[in-house]
Amino acid sequence: METQMYMLRDIPHQERPRERMLQYGAGALSDAELLAILLRTGTRQESAIHLAQRILKQVGSMRRLVDMSTEEMMAIKGIGSAKAVQLRAGIELGQRLARTRMDQPVVIRSPRDAADVLMEQLRYLQKEHFVCLFLNTKNHIIAQETLSIGSLNASIVHPREVFRAAIKCSSASIVCAHNHPSGDPTPSHEDISMTLRLKEAGEIVGIEVLDHLIIGDGEFVSLKEQGLM
Repeated sequence: METQMYMLRDIPHQERPRERMLQYGAGALSDAELLAILLRTGTRQESAIHLAQRILKQVGSMRRLVDMSTEEMMAIKGIGSAKAVQLRAGIELGQRLARTRMDQPVVIRSPRDAADVLMEQLRYLQKEHFVCLFLNTKNHIIAQETLSIGSLNASIVHPREVFRAAIKCSSASIVCAHNHPSGDPTPSHEDISMTLRLKEAGEIVGIEVLDHLIIGDGEFVSLKEQGLM
């Protein structure tokens, strides 16, 4: 059976992603169209837009694509090292932009302030990432560090790692956070237990744990606000 060829020239000019973006703006494009622009080219058998559609169908969603490594992307038919690097670079730029703030120091006055800093970084990740925001005496963020990736439990997130990092940057207090890949930010018993251990350790070393946020898909829970620490 002859394989059907899908080339960009077969797509009407006004329906091509780059032309549509120039005419209508990026917001008018679908996920597949934006992905096709990052890919730039397709394969001998399919256009960039058809390749992008197949990639999204195979991985399931843009959320899954965001968390894939370069090697995982290269395992998809039609993505070589160059395309994988292009995709990872585009994703990384988006994530860095989400972390970008104005020149003024970011001040954490409430759980919402911390959630605003971390939400777009953590909400799409498919593995649990435990992150700390390190603050000075004026509650300005002076550093941020990811201290563990994987299943969250007491053996992975140990107080000594958290406070070693806090002491290294002369932090006066910290806000902890981690994501729930399910999208549901409801704290687990392990989350609560680990938070209490961190709070107790902070009292010993003189670095206050202000809060622990659980980040879901567009929503969060503050253990401080819930009275769980």
